[in-house]
Amino acid sequence: MKVDVALTSPSLDTVPSFVRAAERTGFDAVWSSETRHDPFFPLLLGAEHSQRISLGTAVAIAFPRSPTVMAQIAWDLQAFSRGRFILGLGTQVKAHIERRFGMPWEAPVAKLREYILALRALWRTWQTGERLNVRGRFYKLTLMTDFFNPGPIETPHIPIFIAGVNRGLIRLAGELCEGFHVHPFHSPEYLRQIVLPALREGLERGGRQRADIELASTIFVITGETEAERERNREVVRRQLAFYASTPSYRIVLAIHGWEAVGERLSYLAARKRWDEMPSLITDEMLNTYAVEADWEALPYVLQERYAGLLDRIALYYPFRMEEEEKWTAFVQAFRKGEER
Repeated sequence: MKVDVALTSPSLDTVPSFVRAAERTGFDAVWSSETRHDPFFPLLLGAEHSQRISLGTAVAIAFPRSPTVMAQIAWDLQAFSRGRFILGLGTQVKAHIERRFGMPWEAPVAKLREYILALRALWRTWQTGERLNVRGRFYKLTLMTDFFNPGPIETPHIPIFIAGVNRGLIRLAGELCEGFHVHPFHSPEYLRQIVLPALREGLERGGRQRADIELASTIFVITGETEAERERNREVVRRQLAFYASTPSYRIVLAIHGWEAVGERLSYLAARKRWDEMPSLITDEMLNTYAVEADWEALPYVLQERYAGLLDRIALYYPFRMEEEEKWTAFVQAFRKGEER
């Protein structure tokens, strides 16, 4: 199991030092997300200021960008990082695509499938000179002249990860992708009952093996030096879980534990912006189901035990602070020792 880190640096100015610290600490990859900022700019800086660590998006939203725009960004990052880039894509949900990005929402699984195939067609054209001929339901790409062709690169294979919660996207990942980002709002039972069976269906459809794809996720953790610190951490996690559980398309993660009614109530409160009322609906049982609580020294071993055979790479939903590099280095080393036991 690989251990990664989410980029929590708030400013591009601090990205170089963050990535250098992450590489020294021993993390396998740094993941950048598309929330308040562009996900690609930090990775360009990260590639310049590192040598070994992988650099990926978890995730970049696909549909606001054409496949050609996305393919070009990925191609340049892959070339500049000398083969260390991972393109993680997400669909987002209808309200955000239509009302935040101003783009049409249409058949997300089918559209993302075509999008991935279009990316790979573009990359083949640039690498081999093969004629570009994408004619699908959503995208038609048939023009690529020499003036606009960036040409071949040394490491043309760009791993594609996609993210999702429901079975359709999981099956698509199994069929076509090198990785799948499991949403942080998950439980081991959800992985066993929903993710792994759907992934197997996709792998069979694509004629592939389980070793052909990585399952990655960020894990909610509750830890701290004192009980007061742990209690504060509990409330932070409780609030974040309430936010995620209010999203109707994530309801499946609640349903397998019989908590659909909680999700419906959270959606009702969120629609009315009654945010402060929501965390109290996340019970201690739910907190223990969706998060891992342990002392910092025990945490690497608890994570190994919980996710062995379920995930291939993890990161913590817990900030990596550069001033705590020594503490995190010990965590990464203990995590790897736990895997060897």
